[in-house]
Amino acid sequence: MEKNNVYVSVANLTCNLQPGSSYEFVLKMDPLKARVFTKLFSQMQELEASNAFRAHMPFIPYHLDRLNHDIDHRLKKVYALIHEFGDEEAKKFVEQLPYFNH
Repeated sequence: MEKNNVYVSVANLTCNLQPGSSYEFVLKMDPLKARVFTKLFSQMQELEASNAFRAHMPFIPYHLDRLNHDIDHRLKKVYALIHEFGDEEAKKFVEQLPYFNH
């Protein structure tokens, strides 16, 4: 399979095949595999919308909130993909994240 540049923004939860929008990472990967980012980002947005609704309920500590854990789990997957398909600078960035060793 041919590898193309894929432009990923974790901050904006976007993945594009063109550099037109803002991005933090440029990955070399099969564009079909890049769909995983789209799926993960979509799931994260849905979970965050649920969190916004739940935020109006009585206080639940972060470490006991399942929705936060679900978002964190997907974020770890995103960074694992960035580490796998990113350049050396991206790999070093991901490796310094606090949950990389887990």
